[in-house]
Order: sequence, then C-alpha cells, then structure tokens
Amino acid sequence: MGVDVKDLPPAYQAQALRKLMERERRKQSAPFPSPADVPTGGGRKYHNKPTERVTASGAVLRFDSQKEARRYDELAALEQAGKIRDLRMQVDFTLQEAYTDGEGRRVRAIRYRADFTYEKVRGDPWTEYNGSFWVLVVEDVKSRATRTKEYIMKRKLMKERFNIDIQEV
Repeated sequence: MGVDVKDLPPAYQAQALRKLMERERRKQSAPFPSPADVPTGGGRKYHNKPTERVTASGAVLRFDSQKEARRYDELAALEQAGKIRDLRMQVDFTLQEAYTDGEGRRVRAIRYRADFTYEKVRGDPWTEYNGSFWVLVVEDVKSRATRTKEYIMKRKLMKERFNIDIQEV
C-alpha cells in the first residue's frame, strides 16, 4: 500500500523525489558494501572485549572482558599451587526471595552473580583449633564504569544477608 507521489502537495513531491534520487545515487556508487561499511552492531556498553580460554580438558570458558580472563588465569594458577580451592565462576546468590505483594503482583527475586568464588586459608592453620581453616572469598572484576549503583546496593545486601565482603579486583 504505497502512496503515489502525484497525490502529494508540490512541496512534498519535490522532497520525495530528492530522497528517491539520493537513494538511487547511493546504490549506484557502491553496489556492494565493503566490510568496513557494514555496521558491527555498535560498541559494547563498557568497551570490554569478550575473551575465551581453553582449559586443559578442552572446555571453552567465555569471559565478559580481558581483565576477567586474566584474573581467572591468576586464580587457576593459585588453585594449581594449592593456595586456594573450589574455584567457581558465575555463582548466584539470592539476596531477596521472590514474593507476591498485597495486590497480587509478583515481585522478582534480587540476585547477585559473582565473577569468582573460592576458598582460601584463613590465618595460620597451626594455631587454629576449630578446624575451619578455609574461608569463602567472593570476587568481582570491576572498573570505575562497572561500579554501578545497582552493584553497590547488591554489595551491601551481600554483607547484610550473608556477612560476605565482595572483593573488587
């Protein structure tokens, strides 16, 4: 269902013809777009570059940034050396459970996803008597741009709910 240019007022006819001629001119000057002209989908919000690592078992690990991948390399080396244990990535913590309010609307749960969690030795293991030498460490790879208000709120809720301080790297 197109509009015939002849049905438009004279000023709009001239405008439509100019646009059609400009479009035809662009088509003829570059029949095939070069790879540089093709849009890449825009930049990433925080200008990070997704990175991959291949483990010894052949599994491919994908990271949101190069900084996060480098931190994984460091933590994996520490785990191999026995300094830390139980290294895990992208661990979810539920800060507030989902619920239904008084008007029957469902309110979603608030969750925090840590970049890394692991256990490390606390203090001198030879002077402890309770047997709990390993403590949980929660890490998040952050830059100035990614320290958002939402993240700061979730960091406070982690401390209040689980008594866990998030270490920013």
